[in-house]
This record gives sequence, structure tokens and C-alpha cells, in this order.
Amino acid sequence: MSATMIGTRPQHTAPSTLALGLSRIGYETRLYFRSPDTLLFTFFFPFIMLGIFTAAFSSSGNIGANPDGTGGVNVGAYYLPGMLAAGMLLSGVQNLAVDIAGEKSDGTLKRLGGTPLSPLSYFLGKIGQVFVTAILQAGLLLLVARLVLDIALPSEPEKWATFAWVFVFGVITSAFLGIALSAVPRSGRSATAVVAPVVLVLQFISGVYLQFTTLPEWMQNLASIFPLKWMAQGMRSVFLPESFAAAEQSGTWDLPWVAGALGVWLVLGLVLSRVTFRWIRRDA
Repeated sequence: MSATMIGTRPQHTAPSTLALGLSRIGYETRLYFRSPDTLLFTFFFPFIMLGIFTAAFSSSGNIGANPDGTGGVNVGAYYLPGMLAAGMLLSGVQNLAVDIAGEKSDGTLKRLGGTPLSPLSYFLGKIGQVFVTAILQAGLLLLVARLVLDIALPSEPEKWATFAWVFVFGVITSAFLGIALSAVPRSGRSATAVVAPVVLVLQFISGVYLQFTTLPEWMQNLASIFPLKWMAQGMRSVFLPESFAAAEQSGTWDLPWVAGALGVWLVLGLVLSRVTFRWIRRDA
């Protein structure tokens, strides 16, 4: 044994930012599924609304049917794209805005500020949790739609490619906007009262629950400012027949505009989350 090895001690290196962030994803996901309120109002809410609309309006016949009653899609198929878009918004915006506001209020962020966890690892954990839960939610929603509600799903690969990029763009954008919106509530107790109405109003004006072109023009223009309208439109282009594109505001699916709008909101959400979020250090 060489002299240089005598008396040496093993060197322990600190976990990397990426490793800490990945470990936080599992931790955050477990916390998410242990919260009944969060599960009801973010994870299962699209399932509940899809079931309600399908049961309430199925007797009125297919939507977009010909005068002789043929063609169109059933009520469940019509509302499925909107429920997928709403799930993305709920998983990111409502979930993270309420969750982070609560962690600020109860001192969790201050305690984490005294640990080796960096803000980047914290963000990786939060955004990773949103991705995991959003994928599970979308997968289960599609499974329920196909097996329980007998909704036909697209078979064209290009449709699923569109679904993939709209989903990824939408989830990341929603996550960043949720982080930014968490700065608005003054306390964790008021977070749900502040965030939930905003999310609910966006769903009603963005074509999730109501046919978009039946809304007043000023409301359509207002909704077009926000990302949910474009998320829902992108999902409709995947799951509805091409004939339904005529019912959009411009008469087409406008997928380049969907990509552009979500890209702008992704960058804006990233900037806003960086500007508004404060990592509370223990020595602050």
C-alpha cells in the first residue's frame, strides 16, 4: 500500500443538481397523489366533466350531424379534446400555483432554503411532477374515452404527432405559468380562492365547455390572448374530423398559430416565473 493512501478518507461528493431534481420528482408525485383535494380538482376533474356532459347531452344526438341526422360525432367525442386541454391547464397552472403558494406560507420554502437543494432542482421536481401526472391523466382519460365511452380515437400517425407537441408545449407552458401565478395569493389559505376562478373562467371562454364560435366575438378575441384557447384548438385538430375546422374562429385549425401562441406563452411563463419566484433562504 502506498504512503499516499495511508490515512486517507473516502471523499463524499454532494448530489448534483440534476440528481436532486430527479429525486424531487418522485417526492412531489407522491405528495400529489396523497392530497385528496388536489386529486379531485386537478386530476379527476376532467373525467367528472366529461362524464357529466356525455350523460347530460347524449340524447340530443351527434354534434355536427347532417340535416338527415347522419355524420358528426357524439357528445363525448366532441368534449374529449377540451377535457384534455383543461387537464393540462389544471395540472400545471392550478396545481403549481396553489401548491407553491402553500409552501411559501407554511415555511416549507424557507426550510428548503437551508438545505443543499437549489432552486433549479426544486423547479425540476415541480415541473417533472406536472409532466408525470399530466401524462397519467391524459393516458387514463383516453383509456376511459375508448373503453368506457366508446369514443373512436385517431389512427393516423400525424394526428398523434400533433397531439405530442401540443401536449408537451401545453404542459410546460402551464407549469411555468403556475409557478408565476403562485406569487399572486397572499397566503396559502387564499391560494385556491384566487387561482381556481381564473382557471374556471378561462375554461368557459376558451372552447372547453362551450362551442367557441357561439361565444360573442369580443369574448373569442379575449380568449385568443390566453394559451388555453390554443391548447384546446390543437387538441380538437387531433380528435375531431376535418369538417369541424370550419367551426373555428378562422375557419381552419391554424396549427402554426397554435405553435406560435404556445411558444410565446412558454417564453413569457419562463420569464414571469423567474422574475416573480423568490427562493426563501433561512438566513434571509
